[in-house]
Amino acid sequence: MPRNKKIKTAAGSEFRLLKQLCNVHAPSGEEYAMKEFLLNYINMAKKSWKAKPVIIHGDEFQDCIIVKFGKPRTAIFAHMDSIGFTVRYFNQLLPIGSPEADMGAKLVGHDSKGPIECELEYDKENHALYRFGRAIDRGTSLTYKINFRETQTHIQTPYLDNRLGIFNALQVAKTLKDGVIVFSAWEEHGGGAVPYLAKYIYEKWKVRQALISDITWATDGVEPGKGVAISLRDKNIPRKKFVDKIIGIAAKSKIDFQLEVEGMGSSDGRELQTSPYPFDWCFVGAPQQNPHTPDERVHKHDIKSMITLYNLLMKEL
Repeated sequence: MPRNKKIKTAAGSEFRLLKQLCNVHAPSGEEYAMKEFLLNYINMAKKSWKAKPVIIHGDEFQDCIIVKFGKPRTAIFAHMDSIGFTVRYFNQLLPIGSPEADMGAKLVGHDSKGPIECELEYDKENHALYRFGRAIDRGTSLTYKINFRETQTHIQTPYLDNRLGIFNALQVAKTLKDGVIVFSAWEEHGGGAVPYLAKYIYEKWKVRQALISDITWATDGVEPGKGVAISLRDKNIPRKKFVDKIIGIAAKSKIDFQLEVEGMGSSDGRELQTSPYPFDWCFVGAPQQNPHTPDERVHKHDIKSMITLYNLLMKEL
């Protein structure tokens, strides 16, 4: 391939699965669509995985999934939900999580009258509204219309947070021998699923180490293209002894990584830390530009370093 030829998004792309994940309509509270997609994918893909997983789901886990391999020591947590909007009264919208879209952004959904593609507007008080040719059923969820863009160096699309975290977990699953992958719900809108998921994996297998497979921010100290970010803290502070162990493993490898220190932001790690179980956790994820907008953007090198580091950590932790 000529060096300057751009990579096109195509059926054969290594990021085809990521594009499919981004297209699943699954805002907080509606993770069932992602659950169905993941169960179908895992049941097909597991035939080629090195270890045979045990897939655990059901009413007692709501729309979450636990995938267990061998004798797990460490869990990967990846949340399935996205941000979006809920239709209120008239043409009013309420945020799901913290969307950051400009006026005119395309929103999609489906109600009793059929499919929806509308535009986001704001009034003088900055309240979110929709513009559409008819009234939309109240309670309908709307998410960003997917525009998946791929170049030689970057992926840009709505919902890399956290479809990229799911993609990472599924790549690790290919060769994982001992570990557990937990697909959780509600992370973008206050959480709620992680406590009972943590209870199950701790009481069942005594797992009390966790990696948070999620996407962080590109900042003045964490730059795109320089590797996956290992977070020393965000709004919450994980146990330093565990984080130092992760940094030690990463430092001995040839994997590019960056250290993140922030005073805000949160993840499934918060719920692990406040649970009644002695979990050590660390957020490890690729940095993205334009968070919670229709134009989230991640460098491919950071995606690859994230997957490589997770594979190593799941073997050595």
